[in-house]
Amino acid sequence: MALKDYSDEFKADAVALYESTPGATYKSIAADLGINRATLREWVLRDRERRGVTAAPARPASPPAAIASADPDERVRRLEARVAELEASERKLATERDILRKAAKYFAGETNW
Repeated sequence: MALKDYSDEFKADAVALYESTPGATYKSIAADLGINRATLREWVLRDRERRGVTAAPARPASPPAAIASADPDERVRRLEARVAELEASERKLATERDILRKAAKYFAGETNW
């Protein structure tokens, strides 16, 4: 089986997608990108080593909480948490879109019809 050679830009985008996705697993992101789980893990670990990060960032996978609450402060905290969750989701989608655009350009240039 031939080894695939991925561009540095693709690797950086894959790592950024993994790091910016709350609750993501190597398996889920690798499946989305069509790469091996171990390959993605290696890229993430190398990137963390390069940046000097020793531990994985916390990945809270909390379900959306009910917004209605008797305490206004608690409601504000829940809304802020929901906004942060939505912003993370938006970053993930934007990163995925950018990766797909780059892949489409790459593969369009590869056709030799």
